[in-house]
Amino acid sequence: MLKTEKKKVAALIIFIISLTVCVSIPYGKLKAQTDEIYGKLKVFSNVLSIIQKNYVEETNPEDLIYGAINGMLRTLDPHSSFMLPDLYKELQVETKGSFGGIGIEITIRKGILTIVSPIEDTPAFRAGLKSSDKIVKIEDESTENMTLLDAVKRMRGPAGEKVTISIMREGFTEPKDFTLTREIIRIKSVKYKSLEEDTIGYIRLSQFQEKTGAEFNKALDALEQGDKSLTGLILDLRNNPGGLLDQAVKICDTFIDQGLIVYTQGRIEGQQMKFSAHPNKNPHDYPIIVLVNGGSASGSEIVAGALQDHNRAVILGTPTFGKASVQTIIPLDDGSGLRLTTARYYTPNGKSIQATGIIPDVIVKETAFHSKEEKEKIRYIKEKDLKGHFEPEGIKEEITTTKEEDEKEEEEEDPQLVRATQLIKSWHIFKKYETENQNTIEP
Repeated sequence: MLKTEKKKVAALIIFIISLTVCVSIPYGKLKAQTDEIYGKLKVFSNVLSIIQKNYVEETNPEDLIYGAINGMLRTLDPHSSFMLPDLYKELQVETKGSFGGIGIEITIRKGILTIVSPIEDTPAFRAGLKSSDKIVKIEDESTENMTLLDAVKRMRGPAGEKVTISIMREGFTEPKDFTLTREIIRIKSVKYKSLEEDTIGYIRLSQFQEKTGAEFNKALDALEQGDKSLTGLILDLRNNPGGLLDQAVKICDTFIDQGLIVYTQGRIEGQQMKFSAHPNKNPHDYPIIVLVNGGSASGSEIVAGALQDHNRAVILGTPTFGKASVQTIIPLDDGSGLRLTTARYYTPNGKSIQATGIIPDVIVKETAFHSKEEKEKIRYIKEKDLKGHFEPEGIKEEITTTKEEDEKEEEEEDPQLVRATQLIKSWHIFKKYETENQNTIEP
């Protein structure tokens, strides 16, 4: 039995060595580093042996090795992590748009487990969880020193089961518990509709998944092929935590005809990548406004940054999350996976938005000046409310609220969307004045 355990330990140590030294480094440096690494691995092997022989309870060598890998990655950055086989499988499922859980994207910021953004139409979103909320406990267990993947594993589970998380938020005097019922999270990454009598298109991107680019093009075609020509487009990236880099690039390529979209820089040649735009067969020559907030991260920041640098869109909202690093998913032989930060990305103008985010061209806070309840209290008296008022000429029937007015009332509760719509309308008004003034100038 002891011989079998020793064989397992030896095999696992060889596995660790192969992970550590298989890096593309010049031979001279590689030899010196390899000698140093083997010296340190001898210490690791001794500690492993001591634990196996002397620890108060019998230990599983695989658990010890996996724990060591997790500890190694924890010294790097919040986004590098080791995934056990079951979590690695779940990650692959997630990028296809379906997984079990409560519906939040999380990170570790300043050592604290933090929500990047809640995913739209999920238990977390409906419960009112927000970007920058701090998760201090999961099921009464402190999240201090908890890895990202440990946190993910604890919050995900079968649909119908409940999980309680404790949230600390600016303005809270103490953590507040949120008990959420897990669901199968099916993320529809693209939603769209027409605004302002079908003259302004609105597309919401909640995440960048495998089919986001194709679904986005279908949505854009549907808006452009309507009865009325589009006078502008609003691209909503609020609370979009990112996703697949290639899909974010495809969105940019739709509106940029030439030049850089984004580029990455890492330590080895394969991590030096440039993504460039291609000429578009169908021009989209209308103004674009991109909505962002503190929950817009990674891929959504790439889109906003590229469109901003190319002067192709006006960015409106609040500063974004500020994640400018690229993670590569590396499958391992035992079915586990490594999520490793391998590069930093830069906008076309060479800006890194790491920890600063995209700064909008137009700052508009998300909270309306008046809440819905306040609006009802301070409702202004209008002519039609006065007893005996004159009816509009030519209209004898009772005036009722139209569907368009109802929709307008809903939109007014979203000040960023309202401002974006106003900007597009005013752009065309000024464009009209400019054209008319040019035509009236005498030679």
